[in-house]
Amino acid sequence: MQYIVRGEHIEVTPALRDYAEKKVGRLEKYFDNTTPFSCYVTLRVLRGEQTVEVTIPMPGVILRAEDTHEDMYAAIDLVVEKLERQIRKYKTKINRKFRHQGQRIFVEPETVATTTTVVEDEVDEALKIVKTKRFNLKPMDAEEAALQMDMLGHTFFVFSNAETDEVNVVYRRKDGRYGLIEPDQA
Repeated sequence: MQYIVRGEHIEVTPALRDYAEKKVGRLEKYFDNTTPFSCYVTLRVLRGEQTVEVTIPMPGVILRAEDTHEDMYAAIDLVVEKLERQIRKYKTKINRKFRHQGQRIFVEPETVATTTTVVEDEVDEALKIVKTKRFNLKPMDAEEAALQMDMLGHTFFVFSNAETDEVNVVYRRKDGRYGLIEPDQA
């Protein structure tokens, strides 16, 4: 695994870098070691809070966790625990799904092509689009999309429905359950 460790408002010392790489390196046991991939670790200090964000892009899934603590080393420990729970949950759910279909899979990391472009148009400030994201839509079912949304920590997720081959949106409702938006065929 290749580690990209960077700091925002903090100097990343060799000791801090080594600690982050060692702790996040514990996650390698969950992956197939034949494909090299990157792990992005961002250490941030803002108003006295120590925040650690770890992002691991893989095919069809992006593992991401963030945690804040008054101690940077403790924040690293907490974020690795979150990622371990996410990986176990994801692998269990996916393997259970494929076991019903007579197959078994293993999460195999590979970089997902995602590009972000900032749009800077001179339009009304209230309607100004400040960020545009482009990404490949992986065909999946609504349950897998909801799982992906949870792992990213988002409130909605856009995906290509494998059954209908249409773009759908899964979202988290205020009551904590999930909703699905499908295009109307009228």
